[in-house]
Amino acid sequence: MPFTEPPVRFIEPDASEPLAPAAGIALCLSGGGYRAMLFHLGVVKRLNELGYLWKLRRVSSVSGGSITAGVLAMNYTRLAPTTGAAANFDAEVTAPIRKLAGITVDGWSIVGGLALPGSINDKVTASYRKHLFGERTLRDIPADNEGPRFIFNATNVQTGALMRFSRPYVADYRVGRLRDPSIELAVAVAASSAFPPFLSPAHLEFKESDWIEEKGNDLHRAPYTTDVVLTDGGVYDNLGLETAWKRYTTILVSDGGGHIAPEPSPHQDWARHSKRILDVIDNQVRSLRKRQLIDSYQLPAGHEHYRTGAYWGIRSDVADYSLPPITGYPFTPAACPYDTTMALADVDTRLKALDDTIQERLINWGYAICDVAMRRHVDPQLPLPAGFPYPTAGLG
Repeated sequence: MPFTEPPVRFIEPDASEPLAPAAGIALCLSGGGYRAMLFHLGVVKRLNELGYLWKLRRVSSVSGGSITAGVLAMNYTRLAPTTGAAANFDAEVTAPIRKLAGITVDGWSIVGGLALPGSINDKVTASYRKHLFGERTLRDIPADNEGPRFIFNATNVQTGALMRFSRPYVADYRVGRLRDPSIELAVAVAASSAFPPFLSPAHLEFKESDWIEEKGNDLHRAPYTTDVVLTDGGVYDNLGLETAWKRYTTILVSDGGGHIAPEPSPHQDWARHSKRILDVIDNQVRSLRKRQLIDSYQLPAGHEHYRTGAYWGIRSDVADYSLPPITGYPFTPAACPYDTTMALADVDTRLKALDDTIQERLINWGYAICDVAMRRHVDPQLPLPAGFPYPTAGLG
């Protein structure tokens, strides 16, 4: 019998939004370093071609997914159309993301953070500022009447809850709400992608008077309001699901995250043993959220937790979607063999430079599996794709 409880318990107040989910489409982009960033790039490229970028009401992201979401948010109003595909998508979104994917951020940030003034996360922020976002702030991404609400999720180490960065506000349901934030986009994305232990924490300083106290804010006081300590959003919710599932009835989830492999002889030293334990916890939380999401798709219409939409992941198998035969369809199980796509799923999750071929294969795979899942679970009449965006690279 399907699980009938909601995937997450929502208790943070938000007077600007309805308590019950509204009709609309939300897209969730998971964590997973450059691997997820490029996989999600293929996803949003296909959604652009299908005209779905203009149908989104919310984009919720964590970690590597927040890099892709940040570039899309920064350039969303430049993409122009409200229907159909934006012809300038590759120039405005693909090119800057691929440029970053050719630059190692984490290694140099760790060295700089250890040898120079400022933290490792400060160095990551500086790289994002230099190579992607410049001086743009959350005020430069779309307002609610200009496009979807983009939410960049980080985990508040002090409160154990999400810290949500968006154009209208920054908020933690235990601390309060900071309205109309002027925080740099590079800072928000770096906080969301502060992967522990090396790229974490991100430390943000505020004035206590910046925060608005609302009902339920039991930690509305210093240092929670003045010295905020954050880590990767995936620590709390690696699918970016929480801030989307409760608000909209159609949920699209793109999962570029990892999978824990068996380890017959786990390391006994504290550092590697601790990492293994953290990986087990991460895998369990991710698996639970995924199972509960899938169950919500299978509930009867009218159930309070019923959702429509689709889930796809970098570890998905095209064959599992059981598409009926379609003349000329390029993304069949034979064209997307599971062993080949699993090799892409095993690309490291670091923020480390990837060569052009691996970049193109990850983009191709995100593009293909997004189309398969959308065609199977959202609209079987979607226009057929011509093939992979980078046909020479294929999938491997």
